[in-house]
Amino acid sequence: MTAIEIPALSIPKVALVTGGNSGIGKATAARLAAMGSAVVVGYNSRRGQAEEVVGGLQGRGHLAMRIAIDDPASISEAAAAVDKQYGRLDVLVNCGGATTPVPAADLDGLTDDIFDRTVSLNLRGPFAMVRAFRPLLERGSGAAIVNISSIAARTGLGSSLAYLAAKAGVDALTIALAKVLAPKIRVFSVSPAGVDTDFVAGRSREQLQKIAEKLPLAHVTTPDDVARATVACIVNLTSSTGIVVPVDEGRHL
Repeated sequence: MTAIEIPALSIPKVALVTGGNSGIGKATAARLAAMGSAVVVGYNSRRGQAEEVVGGLQGRGHLAMRIAIDDPASISEAAAAVDKQYGRLDVLVNCGGATTPVPAADLDGLTDDIFDRTVSLNLRGPFAMVRAFRPLLERGSGAAIVNISSIAARTGLGSSLAYLAAKAGVDALTIALAKVLAPKIRVFSVSPAGVDTDFVAGRSREQLQKIAEKLPLAHVTTPDDVARATVACIVNLTSSTGIVVPVDEGRHL
């Protein structure tokens, strides 16, 4: 059987991954670097961890960069730095975010501060990144944006009502931006559930396993599962835009 090669034009030369120092972002950075991309690993507060990720990536041209996605000045500085270093951007993966677990029925526990912080990081942050990096993406080749969303946006079950509402906003924004940024930039949401990371405080591997046993595919989603779906959007789905891709072992069914 003849091997199928990925066309060179489909491989992004420069990619930026927010939240790239751990979990899904780290796995995505590794996948992109292995294809030959120069990867900017965005981080907020754990510089050493981000530099360790960069040091372990295949290839060269990688860079750890602080990007506080809730701070417009930090985002603007990052866009200027990427412009100076690379002069273009082919891929933006919006993976940075955070959540404060609050039971859905505890409406009083979901304070205005928690709600606003959650929406700022998980919805406004990705939009601000797109807004700032749009000019660089328009200089790129086959440019794509992948927003890491959550199946919570569809099921109404998540770490908090604010988090699932923010992720629903990300999915809606993905569809709208796909129209606005076409034809130069494709836009996707990748929508995982119950990924085996430390993203949700207090959630154990055993809890994830019990949930997975009830799902159609009976598998705990790994960060690399989500990373492979992200790369598929970037490299393979070249005739698609504005779609939400579940990576949830069939949980949405």
